[in-house]
Amino acid sequence: LLLLLSLSHLNTAALTVAVILEQGTPLQMIQLLQTPWEDRFRVCLDLVRLLHFLSRSPLGSVGLLDFQPRQFITVSGQLKLTDLDDVSAGEIACWTDADCTLKFPHRNFTVPCSTRGVCDGLNEKRNIYNAYRFFFTYLLPHQAPPGLTHLVDHIMNTTGELKADINQTLEAFEQILLLYKSGLHLDNLPSGNGEYRCWPSYSQQGCVLSVHSAREAAYICNSHSQCNSFTLTGQKTWTGEKLCLVSKTCL
Repeated sequence: LLLLLSLSHLNTAALTVAVILEQGTPLQMIQLLQTPWEDRFRVCLDLVRLLHFLSRSPLGSVGLLDFQPRQFITVSGQLKLTDLDDVSAGEIACWTDADCTLKFPHRNFTVPCSTRGVCDGLNEKRNIYNAYRFFFTYLLPHQAPPGLTHLVDHIMNTTGELKADINQTLEAFEQILLLYKSGLHLDNLPSGNGEYRCWPSYSQQGCVLSVHSAREAAYICNSHSQCNSFTLTGQKTWTGEKLCLVSKTCL
C-alpha cells in the first residue's frame, strides 16, 4: 500500500490473476499398493488425462523431467501435479535423429528429427514411458479384474514399448473405465476356485470389496470355498461400484 501511494498508482489492472489453493495428500506409493485395484486404476487414469493435456497445452508440448511420485498429491482421490519446477515446455531442437534420443536406465528410444529441426513427440514419449516405469508397472496389473486383464496387458505392452501415443493410451484407459463402470467385463466370468482371500479391502474391520452387481458379488463368493454370504452395503465407490461385505459365516 505504501508503495502504491508513493507511486500515485491507482492499483487498477486490465488483467487479473487468481490463485486457488487446494489441500491434498502426498502420494505414498507404499500405501497406494495396498488399496483396491479400482483406486489404483483411478490414479493411473488421472495421470494419463494429465499427460494428454500436457501434450497440447497452451505452452506447447510439456515434458515432466522429474516423474517421482513425490511430485504428485491426491485431492479427494484425484491426482494433481504439485511441482512445476522440473518441466520442459516445447520440443528440443535437433540436427539429426541422434539428437532426439531418450535415455532410460535400461533402454533408449529415438524419435525422428523433423524437417522443422525439432524432436517432434519427444516430451510426450518421455512422459508415457515414465508413467509406465513409475506408475503402471506397480499399480495396474496386480489384481486387475479377470475380464479386463487383456486390456491391461495391452496398455502395459504399448506403453512399455512406446508403441502408442498419448491419444491411443487415453482411449485404452477410457475403454477400461467404460467396461468397468458398465459391468460389461463380467459377461464372461471365468470359473473360479481356490482359497478365499480379502486383500485389499475397503475396510480394516472386515472384507469389503467393490462389485458392479449382486451377480458379481455372488460370483466372488461362489469362487472361494470360505465365503458363505455377502451383503451389499448401499455405499458406492468413485466409479459407482457397490461396496459388498463378504463373510465367512452365514447371515
